[in-house]
Amino acid sequence: MLTSILDNDFYKFTMQNAVVKLFPNAHARYAFINRGQHAFPPGFAERLRVAVDAMADLRLTSGEREYLEATCPYLDPTYHDFLQGFRYNPTEVHITQEGESLEVIVEGLWYRTILWEVPLMAMISELWYDMWGMQRASDDVIVERTRHKIEHYQHIGVRIAEFGTRRRHSYAVHDLVVDALKEFGGESFTGSSNVYLAYKHGVKPLGTHAHEWFMFHAARFGFKMANILALEHWVKVYRGDLGIALSDTFTTPVFFESFDKMFAKLFDGVRHDSGDPIQFAQDTIAHYESMGIDPQSKTIIFSDGLDPDKVDNISRFCKGRIGMSFGIGTNFTNDADLEPMNIVVKMTATRPEGRQWMPVVKLSDIRAKNTGDSEMISLARRILSLED
Repeated sequence: MLTSILDNDFYKFTMQNAVVKLFPNAHARYAFINRGQHAFPPGFAERLRVAVDAMADLRLTSGEREYLEATCPYLDPTYHDFLQGFRYNPTEVHITQEGESLEVIVEGLWYRTILWEVPLMAMISELWYDMWGMQRASDDVIVERTRHKIEHYQHIGVRIAEFGTRRRHSYAVHDLVVDALKEFGGESFTGSSNVYLAYKHGVKPLGTHAHEWFMFHAARFGFKMANILALEHWVKVYRGDLGIALSDTFTTPVFFESFDKMFAKLFDGVRHDSGDPIQFAQDTIAHYESMGIDPQSKTIIFSDGLDPDKVDNISRFCKGRIGMSFGIGTNFTNDADLEPMNIVVKMTATRPEGRQWMPVVKLSDIRAKNTGDSEMISLARRILSLED
């Protein structure tokens, strides 16, 4: 189903580079979480197994490497060499089906298993629609919807990136969307999180890091130190590049306690991924102002379930107060007359050193988006002085 090793979100490669350099011995475990309680048809696990096994043949081409070297100079030659020699190991992925329920577990060295999450979700979504025989909107309709949206975003003067790999309807729809965004988006379209489609369409790959970067640091160094050390280690690897910090792994208020003047000046901005975006913008502006930093010199990347109405509301509030950009996913790549799947693949445990596995958790600004062991979530909330 996948034709390129780069058919993945950019932040998976940037995190992989950092893990190779800083935590080469760490192990990780991931699990598929069926939030939408979707029913899977008979034989789904077998079809997914075939798709996963085929990924062992993917490899970085010379053209893809040249693209990365030209567009991502902060990824050094040693990483390019590493990625050119990297091969997926399908034995790291364990797939079982019982009736209409699907279980997918990934386990192995973190620097290897880190690349599985996004392709697995994309393949599960595409296979699910295909095996149930669901008919999507036509190519012309998808292109027209995408054109209408990006022209609207141009009209209100905001910058838009495409973030829709994980829950896309299919690769074909995703490809149509990125092509239309490039054709009609002008300066409003800033690029795609999907590295292969960015390469194919000649746009910029976008992304920094994900929740798992902070979740691992909490398991390795403790909840109190997780945000600080995750940011410090990011700076150690990227030296000021890739400067958007994810804020809500252990709630935004806890993040801002660690996001001191040094980090606030060094990082270009922050990414919003849960909770009320207007409240987040207010809190972010106040945080910068409290340290004497002009909020208009910084940027918030909004990326939580966006659609045109939400973007309109956010942009009206932020305009003239703070820089802003928007990462839009499912509303671009799965607006195809079918209900998008509500699925995630999350890190559930890590073995930072030695033999002991430790559960990892995420404490979102929206409790329904929390993930991980319930006892560990309670412990984390106590340690971080969060109300129950």
